[in-house]
Amino acid sequence: MQPFRVEIPQADLDDLRRRLADTRWPDLLSDVGWDRGVPLDYLKDLAEYWRTTFDWRAAEARLNAVPQFLAEIDGTTVHFLHVRSPEPDATPLLITHGWPGSVVEFLDVIGPLTDPRAHGGDPADAFHLVIPSLPGFGFSGPTHDTGWNNMRVAAAWAELMRRLGYDRYIAQGGDFGAGISYALALTDAEHVAGLHLNTLVTLPTGEAGELDDLTDDDRARLARTERFVTDLAGSMKTQATRPHTVSYGLTDSPVGQLAWIVEKFKDWADAPHAPEDAVDRDLLLTIVSIFWLTGTAGSSAQFYYETAPVLPITRTTGRYTPITQPLGIAVFPHGPFRPLRRWVDRDFTTLVHWTEFDEGGHFAALEKPDLFVGDVRAFARHVK
Repeated sequence: MQPFRVEIPQADLDDLRRRLADTRWPDLLSDVGWDRGVPLDYLKDLAEYWRTTFDWRAAEARLNAVPQFLAEIDGTTVHFLHVRSPEPDATPLLITHGWPGSVVEFLDVIGPLTDPRAHGGDPADAFHLVIPSLPGFGFSGPTHDTGWNNMRVAAAWAELMRRLGYDRYIAQGGDFGAGISYALALTDAEHVAGLHLNTLVTLPTGEAGELDDLTDDDRARLARTERFVTDLAGSMKTQATRPHTVSYGLTDSPVGQLAWIVEKFKDWADAPHAPEDAVDRDLLLTIVSIFWLTGTAGSSAQFYYETAPVLPITRTTGRYTPITQPLGIAVFPHGPFRPLRRWVDRDFTTLVHWTEFDEGGHFAALEKPDLFVGDVRAFARHVK
């Protein structure tokens, strides 16, 4: 393991600004909102802000204020944040992001989670944090071999925690991070003490009578998942089938990369009018910049290709393999999925914590850091 600092060459930043200035813009329909994708006027404004106002060096300094490391695991480089709590009895917590995500999502929760005493909380709720970048994403990329699916990443995470000396830890995740954390609970059960998820997809199994007594709320949740499949999953389907083809444009055009990502923050976050309703513009551009400056649009897309066969949304059955550890679920209402409690209870007899929030979306820690912190703390008390 080697300490790591983000140090992007100035030439790369100058190249980004040149490319943004030289963008060839399409001639698109006006007054159609977001229904057909990112509106032209919105993206022009955001791209100009990225070119002239966004301060990458400030974002870089904020990242470098957090202890970062690189490790070679299973033939690839893994970048991770590792922040130990000042509380000696803190609980190790492994947090995993998804796509189009980054460790940046968790910058606002590091302080409260590791040092609750300094943030008005109970020191008994403290965590030692390990926050890795997925292989192929950002500073963990690009990857150069096939097979990096959720199971292989889970094995790499188990090895990372072993090397760090954490024998018992809680796994937390959303989006792809939820699937990886779930895989960890199954395959590293001896060391995973609990599982906390803010993404869980529940689907019908086709069993007789399963849909007969659903409530209106249950049906609305299923309709939300169906909307994702029919309307909001274009990026998933493209990257799960043709990751190479889409990566050319994303790697060559910063505006293409920008549009590809900000659309997800509009569709999947608690953002009724624009992504900035849910996420600070500079944090959003920090995430986009990391994908651009590391050239990992293509390698991050490979994760969809490798993992698609086992994604809940593409399976032929909606049943989950049960786990032995305590399970906690946080449901943020404006994400693309809202699980049905009855079906979670059916599959997981160890469910000990369930929270339904009134606000927030798919990027929970980034959108609602206080709610995220409070829920992780509340779940961890069950584990302890």
